[in-house]
Amino acid sequence: LLGRTAEYLGLESCLEGTTPRTLDDSFQGGIGRWEVRRRSFRQGGLPMEMVVLADVSRALRAEERQAWRRLIRVLSHEINNSLAPIKSLAGTLVGMMDRVPRTEDYEVDLMRGLNVIQTRSEALDRFMSAYARLAKLPPPTLEAVTVEPLIRRVAQLESRIEVTVQPGPTLTIQADGDQLEQLLINLVKNATDAALETSGNVAMGWAALPEENGIEVYVQDSGPGLTSTTNLFVPFFTTKPNGTGVGLALSRQVAEAHGGTITLGNRPEGEGTGCVARLRLPGAVSSP
Repeated sequence: LLGRTAEYLGLESCLEGTTPRTLDDSFQGGIGRWEVRRRSFRQGGLPMEMVVLADVSRALRAEERQAWRRLIRVLSHEINNSLAPIKSLAGTLVGMMDRVPRTEDYEVDLMRGLNVIQTRSEALDRFMSAYARLAKLPPPTLEAVTVEPLIRRVAQLESRIEVTVQPGPTLTIQADGDQLEQLLINLVKNATDAALETSGNVAMGWAALPEENGIEVYVQDSGPGLTSTTNLFVPFFTTKPNGTGVGLALSRQVAEAHGGTITLGNRPEGEGTGCVARLRLPGAVSSP
């Protein structure tokens, strides 16, 4: 190998772009996924590049299998929740149609059963539509977005409770306004659901993060709080009777597509009960 070029060895891609990163390539006759790390150093006064390749295929496949198992388990649970009563009721209604003579309340029972089938079919349709939204989220179209009008607009969209907007600095960020608005709508909806359980309240606001050249947007409620945060962002996991389990997963996907993060937890001791969701985004600019 001594004296060979990176191009000859098929390593030229490892000398380009930022690291660490992963790439799919074939080395030693096998195709796999590799983590690339690169560092510059000097040896004998000469500038050198050290490239380290680590095979991460097996670890990533194990993670993928775990993710698929969780996804299939939740999908199966949600689909069966609708299909099981539909199948049972359809069989019952077929039996009623074949019964001779028919009972006096035959039509009432028939309509009741058909209404349940319709309701469960609509729930299944909503679930699959939510899945499609999660799977087909487009890349964000970035433009200048002024933070305060966006937050006030989202607060006004919630009609079940008055959402308090706490004042903050005048800031502008580069973001997809539509995606960001949907993210905040999801957070406010969850906060409102929790606050209604305890006749509590919801507030949202924002603050600059000078050390990160970013912004933090928060949504807090005075609901019952969280007993566990383990599965909060797992797609299709929900504890709500009519929930789809997509809102938080979609919100995190939007946040990460913007280079940001989103967290959800109980409010710190001394700030009251309930939860606080924190969205952190880079690239905030102060406006005059």
